[in-house]
Amino acid sequence: MAGVDFQVDRTDLRKSRFQGESAAELADGHIRFVVERFALTANNITYGVAGDLIGYWNFFPAEEGWGRIPVWGIARVEASRVAGVSVGDRYFGYLPMSTHLDIKGAELTNHSIVDGAAHRAALPPIYNRYERLPEASESEDEAWMMLLRVLFLTGWLIDDFLSDHEFFGSEAVVILSASSKTAFSLAHCLAARPQGRPQVIGLTSPGNLAFTTALGCYDRVLTYDQVAELDAAGPTTLVDMSGNGKVGAALHRHFADALQYHCQVGLTHWEEQGSEADLPGATPEFFFAPTQVEKRLAEWGAAGLAARQKAAWEAFLKPCRGWLHLAESSGEAAVAAAYHQMLEGRIDPSLGVILALPAEVA
Repeated sequence: MAGVDFQVDRTDLRKSRFQGESAAELADGHIRFVVERFALTANNITYGVAGDLIGYWNFFPAEEGWGRIPVWGIARVEASRVAGVSVGDRYFGYLPMSTHLDIKGAELTNHSIVDGAAHRAALPPIYNRYERLPEASESEDEAWMMLLRVLFLTGWLIDDFLSDHEFFGSEAVVILSASSKTAFSLAHCLAARPQGRPQVIGLTSPGNLAFTTALGCYDRVLTYDQVAELDAAGPTTLVDMSGNGKVGAALHRHFADALQYHCQVGLTHWEEQGSEADLPGATPEFFFAPTQVEKRLAEWGAAGLAARQKAAWEAFLKPCRGWLHLAESSGEAAVAAAYHQMLEGRIDPSLGVILALPAEVA
């Protein structure tokens, strides 16, 4: 098989290319995946923007100056030199926007396998594990898994983190880029708390105001130019999925010392980064989901954590099926178009983008 990678210029995310290469002989102890499908969301743009800061480029190395943006998707075993892993087995996990991926099989169980490659050894374990799918897995259920599960769990973990810190004494949580999937996942979790929760306020663009309001998980939704309408005296936590430096600075000046905590999560407004020096209020802190996962694993154990996440995921997914529509396409042109539309923020938030790069026979 001839492999194809979608790559971006690490210094200019608007520049992209498809790079083809012939498959090398599969090494002993390795597995070759053929990537079936993957989801593309604004979160993947954050991976690119923060590629050097957090190390996302290190998962799937490319030629100097170029990067392979990670996505969540499903892959099928095309070849295996690992006992217990058979051709045709299917896995869910962290993948490149490519037709193929070779991994070094490690920590094999009936349910998962870990990429033990040296270049991934220092990276967070949660990203290196591939979950085996049941043979009877439904295509649409898999699409929802690729599209939303990891983003929802990030929102769930932020909610858990904030609750763990008693919401930093805040009466309100203000969420920027409120129409994004991670944002409304967090809002859903906050709103679902039976008592003692802060008010949940979303900030979004005028074009997404009606959509975000209709989600029903925000107590109040405003546009970015309505910051002055927020209660400046009440203790507040800011959760920023946008990375918009201008809006962030306006919020810091508006709330001043009432801003108890600033949780930086995403960079959907990647071109509007940058913040002013010496702003009042809490200093921004980047949220890294694997850190909270490791904390809860130590406290609850793997089974306890999995049970809590499963119940929360199922409760979240049920209403999503009614308004979030799957949009599937394949081929190089479709992948490039979807990437650039997502990069420019031109994807309708009610669409769930699922893509494929079909492999070609050499």
